[in-house]
Amino acid sequence: MEKLLPPTAVDNEPIANGGGCRHKDCCERVVINVSGLRFETQMKTLLRFPDTLLGDPRRRVRYYDPLRGEYFFDRNRPCFDSILYYYQSGGRLRRPANIPIDVFLEELKFYQLGEEALSKFRDDEGFIKEEEQPMPDREFLKQVWLLFEHPESSQAARIIAIISVMVILISIVIFCLETLPEFRDERDMTLPMVHHRLNSSIVHHLPPQKSHAEDPFFIVETICICWFSFELLVRFIACPSKPAFFKNVMNMIDFVAIIPYFVALGTEFARQRGVGQPAMSLAILRVIRLVRVFRIFKLSRHSKGLQILGQTLKASMRELGLLIFFLFIGVILFSSSVYFAEADHEGTSFTSIPAAFWWAVVSMTTVGYGDMYPETVGGKIVGSLCAIAGVLTISLPVPVIVSNFSYFYHRETECEETGQYIHITTCPYTPPPSPAPAAIRERAHLKEKHHHGDTPHTVPNSELLDGVVPMGNSENPSKRLVTQV
Repeated sequence: MEKLLPPTAVDNEPIANGGGCRHKDCCERVVINVSGLRFETQMKTLLRFPDTLLGDPRRRVRYYDPLRGEYFFDRNRPCFDSILYYYQSGGRLRRPANIPIDVFLEELKFYQLGEEALSKFRDDEGFIKEEEQPMPDREFLKQVWLLFEHPESSQAARIIAIISVMVILISIVIFCLETLPEFRDERDMTLPMVHHRLNSSIVHHLPPQKSHAEDPFFIVETICICWFSFELLVRFIACPSKPAFFKNVMNMIDFVAIIPYFVALGTEFARQRGVGQPAMSLAILRVIRLVRVFRIFKLSRHSKGLQILGQTLKASMRELGLLIFFLFIGVILFSSSVYFAEADHEGTSFTSIPAAFWWAVVSMTTVGYGDMYPETVGGKIVGSLCAIAGVLTISLPVPVIVSNFSYFYHRETECEETGQYIHITTCPYTPPPSPAPAAIRERAHLKEKHHHGDTPHTVPNSELLDGVVPMGNSENPSKRLVTQV
């Protein structure tokens, strides 16, 4: 039985305009064995992409088995269906549903389909293109930038990240403890009482104020602010691009986290000097103190979970927008309905349509505080429909959001496992062949003579293909092949 041989690059050169070949072997069938599963295709199909492993004779010749007359690849079999379809369809790449993305990417890289095919596949799969991380030009600034911006770069960077997380947690704990009755600042309670009357000289005096130096909360807060300011300043000095630094959301959060402290100091200083209205100063202080709660978002710099959550919300903005839009329609519809259903009932809580907005929101979200509820039969029917509509409205976009979260979560875990996968591509004991072995041309010549009726000569196995190790006697080639592999 005659065995197929790997064609040479010269004999099967594709015709530029016709898409065919000058040599008849271009239309011959090629057998490809992938882990025991045999595929057959035409040579001209593979030559559509000459820069790939299967399309380049010099690259694929090392996988040729002259005993079986086929190319053998110890690779994933289900993936090769899509790889072969890529050649047959002229560039359409579709991943099988039961094949993980990382496994399929490994196969694409092995068959050398090219960076363009890989990029198109990543776009089709929804991969977010990773932006290049610029580095400072100076070596010292580069080390400082890695120290504060990339906690995984070194052990010292991890220690700084741990210190930063501890300072953030202490700041949040202090923010919460300040509101306890036993620790609450009495000035916050008495400042609204400070007022002057035009026709009266009654003035409510403040109680004795505690100095900031004696306030432990202020001392701890000052230490935290010193660390935050130092960290932000060092990161700004070492950053490779100042405009990009200000465009970063995390840097803006860091900046907002320290602003309340200095604004509070300025307000306190102005109040001690008698500048401005005390009530206005208190309002500013309360707003500024509320801004301090945003320090909790500083943890997202050191938490992969919060980063995944942020990426999920960003990718699900369309679904969240639809959810809010559907809720808006439902609130308008059911608040109007319950108002007219309860309008004739004495003592009703639904005094107007805007007053019923709150009831519609808590009913559609299935919270139901119970502060407002319909009492008439018509109002109860409207309330039942409102609850059912709310369940349906919320449940529709939730699977999409969960799917996005699962995608980003698995992508993050797969990135952490990158580099742990090792695949044996060729036998380590088989030396690579020369680019154009003479034995191949000799074998092709013998094949041509046999085609014209001449009696072919026997060519030893060791001469069939340069680089193929002889595998013993010729009684059972299949058995010898399995034993050698």
